[in-house]
Amino acid sequence: MHHHRDLCERAVSPLEIAAGLEAHGLTDRTAARYRHRDVFALAEELYARTPARPAGSAVAVPPPPGPDTEACAGWTLLALLPGAACLATAGLLLVTEGALGGGAWATVIVTGALLACLALRFCLGRGPLRAPEGAGRAGMYACWLLSFAVYGEELIAQVVSGGPDGPWEAAPAPLLGLTAAVAPAAWCAHFFTVQAHRKLTGSRALEEFGAGVRPLLLAAVVLFLCALLPLLFLADLGLGGTGTPVSAAALGVLFFLARLLAAHGLPEPGTVALAAACAVEAAAPALVLAGRLPGLEPLARPVHALVAAGGPGSVPALACGAAALGLLLHASAALSRASAHTHPHTGA
Repeated sequence: MHHHRDLCERAVSPLEIAAGLEAHGLTDRTAARYRHRDVFALAEELYARTPARPAGSAVAVPPPPGPDTEACAGWTLLALLPGAACLATAGLLLVTEGALGGGAWATVIVTGALLACLALRFCLGRGPLRAPEGAGRAGMYACWLLSFAVYGEELIAQVVSGGPDGPWEAAPAPLLGLTAAVAPAAWCAHFFTVQAHRKLTGSRALEEFGAGVRPLLLAAVVLFLCALLPLLFLADLGLGGTGTPVSAAALGVLFFLARLLAAHGLPEPGTVALAAACAVEAAAPALVLAGRLPGLEPLARPVHALVAAGGPGSVPALACGAAALGLLLHASAALSRASAHTHPHTGA
């Protein structure tokens, strides 16, 4: 009690003390040395014996966040706005194809991009995707990854074939599909947060809670992927594409996991994963260009082999897929800790 006095005096429930003890490295085995069966039982006694509040005060844990219809409707509407802005821009460009001059065409694109960015900023500032501690440099890396999703495959194709030979052709379908997937991402994050909080309030041991949360995380990722893939296919079909959006799906999962961790007070792992994906995407064309120098031909061989096996899209698919897999493994450990689910911002 002396060592964790500040934690005990600030806590509004034993659950908050249990999460704080866990964050300081205490485990159920440590609690057993203090003659308690687990960290939760130790936290309940610390809560009751803290001098700042009367002994024997109520130790009931706050109920898990329930559905707030008005709040859910608010952040759901905001989550729909980025996709709506991109869809309206794409529709306007398709309807006026051939009728707009170069300047007007560029103005429509820039205006639509600004509206989508503003809408995305608003929706990420509220609801289950809000990151109260900020996302660090994740925004900068996200801009690179989105730009590569639009222009990267054409760049890789030109570099591998001996170019670049001219302007890179844009592929806006991934951008449209990813912005439309913001709303499913918000609902999947909400599902995970609510169910994890219920697991936390019903668990009596840290191991029990962790074992219950890991399947919830996997279910949330699978649900999001099931919503993302049809949106990507529809966007690709609507814009006349014929590709399989594997790289865009990997990027969407990477974004979802990074934002989910940031929403639970853990922005650094997502930033690192996004930066790693950016580094791989930037290294691929750099290695091909470096391989043209005398004696450096081996540098380009891995990229040539990868493109020959899976096409230009295999480079961003590998970069984002590997980063998403690593982040999923980290998230399964980090989000199975009680301390990741006791902040007010993790509710609806």
